[in-house]
Amino acid sequence: MGHILIGTCSWTDKALVGSGWYPPGRRDPEGRLRHYAGQFPVVEADSTYYALPSVRNSHLWAERTPPGFRFDVKAFSLLTGHPTRPAALPADLRGRATGDPGLLDEVWHRFSEALRPLRHADRLGTLLFQFPPWFAPGARAETVLHRTRKRAADWPMAVEFRHPDWWRDDHRDRTTALLRDLDAAAVAVDMAQGLPTSIPPVTPVTSRDLAVVRFHGRSTAWGSGTKEDRFRHAYAEEELREWRPRLCALADRVAHLHVLFNNCCADAAVRAAESMKRLLAPATHPRDATG
Repeated sequence: MGHILIGTCSWTDKALVGSGWYPPGRRDPEGRLRHYAGQFPVVEADSTYYALPSVRNSHLWAERTPPGFRFDVKAFSLLTGHPTRPAALPADLRGRATGDPGLLDEVWHRFSEALRPLRHADRLGTLLFQFPPWFAPGARAETVLHRTRKRAADWPMAVEFRHPDWWRDDHRDRTTALLRDLDAAAVAVDMAQGLPTSIPPVTPVTSRDLAVVRFHGRSTAWGSGTKEDRFRHAYAEEELREWRPRLCALADRVAHLHVLFNNCCADAAVRAAESMKRLLAPATHPRDATG
């Protein structure tokens, strides 16, 4: 069975910081990360979606975490076709059209160079490419995925789709084959079902090295509410228990399984991650409990 690493989709979310989960004296940036890394062995760095990462932060993240800890780094918004505010770009790149190929080349270069210290320190889990809800299956989308993989050559890569058709019954095999061809890990999700934008809770394996499962909560406001509305959910133990056999089956087929909670309201994500750790304790490798 592969290593099962359980964590959350941020350690800096304002709602988490304000929840009281971080103890007194550990609420500064260094203290927060050191405390988090003492509780969980993996985290998703989501700040890199909103702004390009920096070499300095990569060094600091590596210094503040123990050997074996992993960061799954979310791709910058421009790299996955999301709207990107000019203010999110470095000052010297602002004013250029976001569709400018030269701009995209430079952003890719800066994104990857900023993460090299993290990779060299053996702290990088994967680059997570989350594509937007309008990114539907088809020849154009497949071309984008192949170009993305070419740019991210030699980097570990995981892909999450927000358009449900990728994992519908009539397209699932093609999506699985595509991601295998790209050597990219498929990201499975848990979310509310029965909505027009619900992603089926399938668990395809497209990489022998890694599988990723992100728990978004089960809010019925997924496609319409505020961020807080979309992700507000406190997982009950029986909801997490549903996933235990699926996660164990995934772990049997890959070297590493990352289980990440994105129900980021107050401390709901860390509490769910703690509960899942207890449920999966017999299945996890001893080192995973400490990172």
